[in-house]
Amino acid sequence: MMDWTDRHCRYFLRQMSAHARLYTEMVCTPALIHGPRKRLLQFDRSEHPIALQLGGSDPGELAQCAEWGEQWGYDEINLNCGCPSDRVQEGRFGACLMLEPRLVAQCVQAMRAATSLPVTVKHRVGVDDSEDYAFMHHFVETVAAAGCEVFIVHARKAWLKGLSPKENREIPPLTYDLVQRLKQDFPQLTIVINGGIKTLAQCADHLQTLDGVMLGREVYEHPYLLAQVDQHLFGSARVAPSRHQVIELLMPYVERELASGAQLKHITRHILGLFRGQPGGRAFRRTLSEGACQQGASLELLEDALADVDATLPFA
Repeated sequence: MMDWTDRHCRYFLRQMSAHARLYTEMVCTPALIHGPRKRLLQFDRSEHPIALQLGGSDPGELAQCAEWGEQWGYDEINLNCGCPSDRVQEGRFGACLMLEPRLVAQCVQAMRAATSLPVTVKHRVGVDDSEDYAFMHHFVETVAAAGCEVFIVHARKAWLKGLSPKENREIPPLTYDLVQRLKQDFPQLTIVINGGIKTLAQCADHLQTLDGVMLGREVYEHPYLLAQVDQHLFGSARVAPSRHQVIELLMPYVERELASGAQLKHITRHILGLFRGQPGGRAFRRTLSEGACQQGASLELLEDALADVDATLPFA
């Protein structure tokens, strides 16, 4: 979710679920070591529980970044071995790391030595022609021997050549059965499933046999799905906030961020799907999309967007 689940997005999502674990966008180790570390690592304390996802293949660099992650207060360090983009491959990390399980094991070992936080791995079921179950089994077995206890499995193989990242999320078939087989073979490990899951009912079905479910772009496109997670999956008695209440909860944050120099468009781009499929949803998106890019866009734009939603509702 590079360029998507930034701190503004995560703060917004946290208003709808107190229990779901949030993950950062993938942060590449060279960027952390040589770039704007504070900007890349900062987050609001309300985002807990939150995992820092790293992209890299150098054990020393990953160990240093994992140490910084703990210092900044993250709850988990996650190594991305699933992203298939060309840019990631050029850096020798992401899905291509599945072809080097011993290197991944060395990376995990180095990170675990540098931090007391859980070190987890996100990966695919296969890469290119290496799609047989034995390939994934060997990868998980090798990395688990280095001390990794949590594996988040995107239930599609990755094609490193010939498919775009978007096509890699859609064209390779979903193979949930391989993830379930992995859990059967490694009952002592925590196995989390990802890929193509769109409803809480589907989440509940997967939780009958697996330890967790990760939702990505479905939540980004339909964020209000998260508002039902605490009650339906975590057994919380917390009453879900309405869509209007979510925006009202977000407003103090927006006000603080604007006062510190943030641009409204960098926040509102993450909330466009909140009213998707609802009366007034199109007006809400139009108001934010057109207004947030204007010079001097302020908190009033959020109020205007809510007013546009209300204007479409029938009178009681």
